[in-house]
Amino acid sequence: MENMKKRLKKRILLSVVIVFAVLTVVSMVSGYKTFAQKTDVQTTVSAVSQRDPSAVKFGFIAAAVAFGMGALGAGIAIANVGAAAMGAIAEKPEIAGQALIFIALAEGLVVFGFITALMILGKV
Repeated sequence: MENMKKRLKKRILLSVVIVFAVLTVVSMVSGYKTFAQKTDVQTTVSAVSQRDPSAVKFGFIAAAVAFGMGALGAGIAIANVGAAAMGAIAEKPEIAGQALIFIALAEGLVVFGFITALMILGKV
């Protein structure tokens, strides 16, 4: 059982690293293409107020990562805390309210990730 948990954790970590690597390579390649396509400099008044498309793209990626990691962390926390809470409730039913508080604390991670993503999107 412990060996399976270790293998699962390694696979999850490996998949997260692979996703970050792929996103980094894709963003670098697409940023290089947009840079190579720009041959002349636009000198208009509105060009100053416009955002760089690659910077906007990184803002969206950052917001997605902030929310995704918050949700992933909350899922792992709720899985562990929820299992322990249900075991404790089975032995002592009067502590059900306290167990729900611990599960709600773990769920707060998603809220923090969501707020962070909204703050990032507000700057983009």
